[in-house]
Amino acid sequence: MSLPLFPLNAVLFPGCVLDLQIFEARYLDMIGRCMKQGEGFGVVCITEGSETGEVPDGFSMIGCEARVTDFEKQDNGLLGIRVVGARRFRVKDYSTQRDNLLIGEVEWLDDPQEQPLQEEDDDLVALLAALAEHPMVAALNMGLTASGQHSLANQLAYLLPFAEEDKIELLEIEDAEERLDAIQDLLDEMQGDMQA
Repeated sequence: MSLPLFPLNAVLFPGCVLDLQIFEARYLDMIGRCMKQGEGFGVVCITEGSETGEVPDGFSMIGCEARVTDFEKQDNGLLGIRVVGARRFRVKDYSTQRDNLLIGEVEWLDDPQEQPLQEEDDDLVALLAALAEHPMVAALNMGLTASGQHSLANQLAYLLPFAEEDKIELLEIEDAEERLDAIQDLLDEMQGDMQA
């Protein structure tokens, strides 16, 4: 399956909302095509290089499909779009078009069935509720309520200030409980660093 790729300094997770400003011709064309055809594009995290200009030297081989839910012309004249994360995918191969747009050959990854929240998830559910109060998070209108372990893990992995490499690893984890455990480990590490 061919999917246009948008390398960013961010990791998108299923069910999560991302606001983007589009100004490069290759991405304006890509967004136009996606919206006409009712299709998404792939967000992959840059591991080496920058977001603008040339194709980055390195990017994650796991990503998340982005579907445009809203768009508007910004005050600065740029196109602003809001996307929501859909399916996860793995990049098997990729090529670069003449306009420097990356096209990935991807395979979709199965998203596991939603698992009900457990008692041991209470602290993480409370953390998500606290994050929802933050003005920047509230502005995303993500409707932060965890319907189960899977959505809780996706939202926390997306919103917490973990390093991009850690977020890529979290996106790779299929099992929701395992992902929640990994999030808890990262939180414990952060707390340890703050107390050191």
